[in-house]
Amino acid sequence: MSQETDEVREAIAGELRLMDPNVRMSRSLARELLDPDFVEVGASGRRWTYAEMLAALPELDGAAKDGPRYEPSQFTGVLLAPGLVHLTYETTLDGSRARRSSLWREQDADARWKMYYHQATPIPPDSV
Repeated sequence: MSQETDEVREAIAGELRLMDPNVRMSRSLARELLDPDFVEVGASGRRWTYAEMLAALPELDGAAKDGPRYEPSQFTGVLLAPGLVHLTYETTLDGSRARRSSLWREQDADARWKMYYHQATPIPPDSV
């Protein structure tokens, strides 16, 4: 069940920014959206740390302005606790689909929402 709160809207806005090629190509812009304790388990199964993701993001899918872009859909979000939002959604990129889950937390120091954890699971072509 999705809760339409300001916090959920902030987290969704952050997700959308992270899919923007301009942000993916800029380590400084991406740094504004990733928590220093960030961890991701990608659709490939690879585990990424904050430093690894910042270093690789400009080369990953969705970064090229003239290349394929992520097409997100079906966002749902829940405020789990003050300063902690859980999002789920789906993406399509160049015909490949994935179900995604992320945790966003509010940084007390600057009151910004940053992605703390992300996981992507590929959706087989014949799945609904």
